[in-house]
Amino acid sequence: MHLPPDHPLRIELNDEAHARPSEALQAPLRLTFLAIYSDPTQRNREWQHVCTLARRFGHEPPPRASHYSADFGPFRLKWERHSEFTRYKFIVGGPCDDPFASPAVQTVPADWLAGLPGEVMVATHAALLMVGAEAPDYEALATRHFGGNVLVGAGIAAGAGLALTDFRIRDGFSRLLVLDRSMTARQTGRMMQRLLEIDTYRLMALLALPIAHGLTPWLNDAERELAQITAALVESNEAAEPVLLERLTRLEAEIESRESAHHFRFSAAEAYHELVERRIEELREVRIQGLQTFREFTERRLAPAMSTCASVSARVESLSQRVARATQLLSTRVAVSRERQNQQVLESMNRRAEAQLRLQQTVEGLSAAAITYYVVGLVGYAAKGFKALGWPVNVDLAMALSIPLVALAAVLGVRHVRKVVTRTASSGRARGTLDATSPQVRPPGMP
Repeated sequence: MHLPPDHPLRIELNDEAHARPSEALQAPLRLTFLAIYSDPTQRNREWQHVCTLARRFGHEPPPRASHYSADFGPFRLKWERHSEFTRYKFIVGGPCDDPFASPAVQTVPADWLAGLPGEVMVATHAALLMVGAEAPDYEALATRHFGGNVLVGAGIAAGAGLALTDFRIRDGFSRLLVLDRSMTARQTGRMMQRLLEIDTYRLMALLALPIAHGLTPWLNDAERELAQITAALVESNEAAEPVLLERLTRLEAEIESRESAHHFRFSAAEAYHELVERRIEELREVRIQGLQTFREFTERRLAPAMSTCASVSARVESLSQRVARATQLLSTRVAVSRERQNQQVLESMNRRAEAQLRLQQTVEGLSAAAITYYVVGLVGYAAKGFKALGWPVNVDLAMALSIPLVALAAVLGVRHVRKVVTRTASSGRARGTLDATSPQVRPPGMP
């Protein structure tokens, strides 16, 4: 059968549904789970560290991967890289008198554990034990495994198993006890993974809470500053507007800086919160009389924190929008004031131009009169010379007759000179504008 060629991403997208499958777990066993918060720049170092462990136990891992699992004999390893953290699961099968006294992590080389890159976000010792259909003694389990603390727990997989924890950290690890009644191995693996993910995503979501608490005092000050600026804006004059605009733009820049710095953390917290709720839904909890379920504990502890983060994020966004509106309004007022000032300057320039034109006309008239005066004087001197030579010339009459002609010639000459100068200046300005806006054309071979 001949079909069109595959899309380049067809196989990759199809296999994504099968990536990072849950481990098949069979009771009894011990499991240690680590979620290590690390920078994306450390991904290569993390993978090399996993390869070092694999080679120590005689395994050769693939050249590059975002997840890896192998049975090293004393323990099984499942490693997964996520966007902000890396998960390690160490699994040891077989019965044990006290699974929390001999956790699975004790079988892992201590020097290798000490060299893990990143910071511990979640560290959990989990135990998977078989249990009968009868209800266990929860008080005895709390005393034996959880130091007598109040338990949080529920039936999982619609009652096919039980999950118990106290969400407390002792000796650097929290504890999770899963009791298997009738779950399959794959189902047990899925339930264990969801329980561990609930704790991981819960803490990852809470990373935004300290940021929200830190932003609250700054938000109060910023909102008060905006209120003062807008109140001053109502009664401000043209002299105060540039100062108010500078305060607004400084506040707007600070808000934009904070919003850009923390937008990812708040968005990630919302996404992690949704994952927690989804994983709890997938547990298919059945209430145990007298115990808080995972959903109740999460809603009572995590939901208020996420509401605080959402509220602070909304306040930052709202403040940014209000400052932008105030800045736009004040910028409009400043622009109108500047246009009015420019109009006044143009009117003043027009008045000066008119005065200059009248002065120029006066100067031209005086120049023509002066030229006429001196030229008529020269005519008089010439007439006197001719008369001295014996010519019958009336000096006064010659000077009188030359006045209109000289005056007319002087006026026409001054006007002609003014036109030539004006035309030359206009041509120079036009040529300068053309040179500034047109590309330079060079002869071939010139750089």
